[in-house]
Amino acid sequence: MASIGIVGGGVVGLCAGIELLDAGRQVAIVDDDAAGASASWGNAGHIAVEQVEPLASMSMVRSLPQRLFLRGGPLAFPPSALAQWVPFGLRLLSAARPANFRKGCEALAPLLARSMPAWVATAERIGAPDLLRQDGHFVVWQDARAAREGHASWQSSETGSAEVHAATEAELALLSGLTDRPAAGAIRFSGSGQIADLEELRQALRKAFTDRGGILVAQRGELRLAGQRVEIGGVDADQVLVCAGVRSRELMEYLGHKVPMIAERGYHVRADASRWPADLPPVVFEERSMIVTRYRGAVQAASFVELGKVDAPADPRKWERLERHVSELGLPIEGPFRRWMGCRPTLPDYLPAIGRSTKASNLFYAFGHQHLGLTLAPITARLVAAMVAGGQPELPLAPFDIQRFA
Repeated sequence: MASIGIVGGGVVGLCAGIELLDAGRQVAIVDDDAAGASASWGNAGHIAVEQVEPLASMSMVRSLPQRLFLRGGPLAFPPSALAQWVPFGLRLLSAARPANFRKGCEALAPLLARSMPAWVATAERIGAPDLLRQDGHFVVWQDARAAREGHASWQSSETGSAEVHAATEAELALLSGLTDRPAAGAIRFSGSGQIADLEELRQALRKAFTDRGGILVAQRGELRLAGQRVEIGGVDADQVLVCAGVRSRELMEYLGHKVPMIAERGYHVRADASRWPADLPPVVFEERSMIVTRYRGAVQAASFVELGKVDAPADPRKWERLERHVSELGLPIEGPFRRWMGCRPTLPDYLPAIGRSTKASNLFYAFGHQHLGLTLAPITARLVAAMVAGGQPELPLAPFDIQRFA
């Protein structure tokens, strides 16, 4: 029986491992994140099927001055990371051109259309269907003009399998009850969803993986070339799959691939959930670029796109601003707050990298899912399993080939 070693035990790596085990492979996952601190386990928990339009767009570029952290927005360019975000930004500008943007939409749309059905199947497969909630999500505005403009913008956007509805009077009253003053407007998405608890998901995926005979190797994954093949240090594997998040760049570039990926850092704060409605779907406070998610054991406020270095210290101002947003809105969230920062693995066209290496005959990869790692993990796993087996994936993978940056 052929074996495969996976470098990276985040949500993409675990879903891929389970898919490959169910296809009859022997699988070992190599990962040293024993504490579950990677970006997979600190995100907003949102199954974002509506995000068909890549963030690399001319509308985003035009709005950049208003989005800057120094002006109260979520976007930060740390001076210490100038050498990282300048070349990344130049490539993003190219990807944002209308023709390239359209190609990005065409590539993401079928992936996202399959993401919720893939999650339903995965949740059943791991014996945890209750971890997946398909209740949509809300977007709310405090200012009347922002509400009109925001509603119109979402109505004109491509949202794939998700649908946009004006919030009902009852829903608007519920959302208004969360803040010190009534909401000026809100919309509700149907078709999207959330994970009920990220730590429970992590444990359920790991258990499903090991129950099927998968092996978890608690070490940092390192690759080495051996002729035309690649090996993982300390692991005997016929084939190798790289899905190591932001670390994928150094692994792939060691082999000669060009990977212009940046650590797009996000922040969250968590607190006691007792005063937040237990059955309320995620709520986006769009004027503050903040999403609030109720998990089983906590309520979380998350935000920020910080284009920085992987290992740079966290910026405490981001947490302070999140806590200030909570306070200024009057949300029913009380400290003490638990703070977290993690790195989204982001490529400049905001498409993932999924494919087979041209540098080593036995190497495959699936990384760079930016804000959509949680959303796309199960469908990515299906594509990877078909590719590794030498079959025809259900979607064309050419748009996601890392050679697009060669």
